[in-house]
Amino acid sequence: MTNKRRRWLRWSLQLTAVVVFFVLFNLYNTRGAPSGPAPAISGQLLDATPVSLQALRGKPVLLQFWASWCPICGIQQATIDAIADDYSVLSIAMDESTPDEIRAYMEDKGVDYPVLHDPDYRIARQYGIRGVPSSFIIDRLGNIRFVESGYTSGMGLRIRLWWAGR
Repeated sequence: MTNKRRRWLRWSLQLTAVVVFFVLFNLYNTRGAPSGPAPAISGQLLDATPVSLQALRGKPVLLQFWASWCPICGIQQATIDAIADDYSVLSIAMDESTPDEIRAYMEDKGVDYPVLHDPDYRIARQYGIRGVPSSFIIDRLGNIRFVESGYTSGMGLRIRLWWAGR
């Protein structure tokens, strides 16, 4: 076997190991997540606008759980903001910060998508959240179609949202 062929084989095996690791990690972190109909959510956004998951039915929704102390969430903020321009997004801030602190954090990140504050983790418990960021794609009928834990690419989220809208 040539050196070039060995190198490609080694890289292929390493890439496969990384992919398997991330798939298993995601399966482990989402093991308590609900499936089927999405648990009801209602409350007031940071700007005091009333919101409910039921009101968003009829189109796919990205339900995004995050926290201001989470570095991966911070990296993903601009992606979620861009997706909110094209799809319904409801984000849940699992954060013990005050609403004013969360607003300041979002202003600092330059994002303005809808945020529901969950300081007591009531909504997070309903959804079996074990870590942030966590993403739920809910189809137009209100059923959970996809669940991801950890960083998810914007393209990956968009493809899942498109698929859930079919």
